[in-house]
Amino acid sequence: MGLFDFFKKKPAAPKVVVEVLYPQTWENSEAPVEPTVLAAEVLQPTPGEAVEIQVPSHIAAEDVAPVAEVVETVETETETETETETETETAVTSETNLDEGLTKTRKTWSERWNAFMANFRSVDEDFFEELEETLIGADVGAQTALQLTDELRNEVKLQNAKSKADISRVIIDKLVEHYRSQGVNEDASMHFAPEGPTVILFVGVNGVGKTTTIGKMSARYKAEGKQVVLAAADTFRAGATQQLQAWGERNGIPVVAGAANADPASVVYDGVKTAIETNADILFVDTAGRLQNNVNLMQELAKMKRIITRELPNEPQEVLLALDATTGQNALQQARLFKDSTDVTGIVLTKLDGTAKGGIILPIRNELHLPVKWVGLGEQVGDLQPFDADDFAKSLFGSLLIGDDK
Repeated sequence: MGLFDFFKKKPAAPKVVVEVLYPQTWENSEAPVEPTVLAAEVLQPTPGEAVEIQVPSHIAAEDVAPVAEVVETVETETETETETETETETAVTSETNLDEGLTKTRKTWSERWNAFMANFRSVDEDFFEELEETLIGADVGAQTALQLTDELRNEVKLQNAKSKADISRVIIDKLVEHYRSQGVNEDASMHFAPEGPTVILFVGVNGVGKTTTIGKMSARYKAEGKQVVLAAADTFRAGATQQLQAWGERNGIPVVAGAANADPASVVYDGVKTAIETNADILFVDTAGRLQNNVNLMQELAKMKRIITRELPNEPQEVLLALDATTGQNALQQARLFKDSTDVTGIVLTKLDGTAKGGIILPIRNELHLPVKWVGLGEQVGDLQPFDADDFAKSLFGSLLIGDDK
């Protein structure tokens, strides 16, 4: 016998005796002398061959559960458990601490500041020119840096600060004060309609996280007991509608959508009608990513607002501009131009945890007088948090005040 014949030869299937584990009826109330047995082939992997089992004739076929049904039952139970676990995971969201979210920005501030103060010799004009350059490098913007430098000239002289420690304290105190003062008359709260649906319109360029922010914010408000509807009016970007629908399915929120390349204004109209008919509390509208200098898209945005106002005269209550914090000064330029072309009511600064350019918040508030209402600090729903200027200033500059670089 050759080697190949040896491998092709089928091994003899040994027989085993298996005691039947099914309930049996005793004849004449007497137990059987010997147990009933059945013959079964050993269940070894034998591709292409079925395993034949001989069932005793006195056992009814319906009493033997088909293997396939048992497997399906187990799989169904497993799937149900998995779905339950997924639902539980969706309901539980982790919140990133603001200190953690600002780690990169704070580290950059500390490094720039320490490098600046390491070159300190005396308080002269060169000192303030270097201070201005340091502030600009920290993404506070040229206009804000110039204003701060002028104020600090007077403050240093006023407090007669001469030592490195005193000057550092005076400047950091002034920066903290400046951050906090911008929020004195600032309305960073969210506005809601006294009755009927509140419409929240999102605008911004592509890639800043508008759709993701809508998904997180809608989940947050639903968890607070609000009835929410989403309108997928971004019909230009491939996958935008599906992305919003995925968020809707995940959070159990209805999504109004149209066909690909449909008129976005028609989707907004259907969304408003749905919100009114279902007595929804909030309607979130996702719009196409548009450059602020694209006339056609900006006119389309104006058309959406007219449709909303026609059905709900006091809406939209909020027009939120989503900005990517990682783009630094580009975000400031976008905010400036969007403010000139539409009625922006507030800023959502996304991806703050992934950048060292968090200082951009200062010029947005200082130069444009637009309130930053939300900041994105991570991937979870709870990582989208309301902006608090006081907490932000403490987290950003606190390490410099206490001499800890964290």
